[in-house]
Amino acid sequence: MNQQKYQLKADDILSTYEFLSEGPKGKIVKRIQFTSTNYHDVFNLAFGDKDSNTGQIDDKVISNNGDSEMVLATVVSALYAFTDKHPDAWIYATGSTKSRTRLYRMGIAKYMKEVKSDFQIFGEVNKAWEDFEKEVDYESFLVKRKNK
Repeated sequence: MNQQKYQLKADDILSTYEFLSEGPKGKIVKRIQFTSTNYHDVFNLAFGDKDSNTGQIDDKVISNNGDSEMVLATVVSALYAFTDKHPDAWIYATGSTKSRTRLYRMGIAKYMKEVKSDFQIFGEVNKAWEDFEKEVDYESFLVKRKNK
């Protein structure tokens, strides 16, 4: 992706990433976390603002810091870093609300041409997975790095 992105800071096992969103609302710490699920090689991608009291991800807050393109590019760079370390991983993602899931779909669609060469992208609709299409209202997404 040729989009400007923020510098990521990762934990030792490359499962949690943080970066600073900078905009009109100031500096906001964002967190990206990949956690294992009950399914072999399937990881959940969680993303949001880091709660300053708990250190946990708040995926309900709306930051509106004017840098959504850079934030999305930064999340994608974390996806590359994680799948470099875990090439067989399937990454599951969905929004905390229906409107957030729609925003994620729009973001995927916007950069589809750039990431399609490196990732397989699927959308879930009516409990079935299909190849990602730009205009379909998906409930969740599944992404896998293509073998090199």
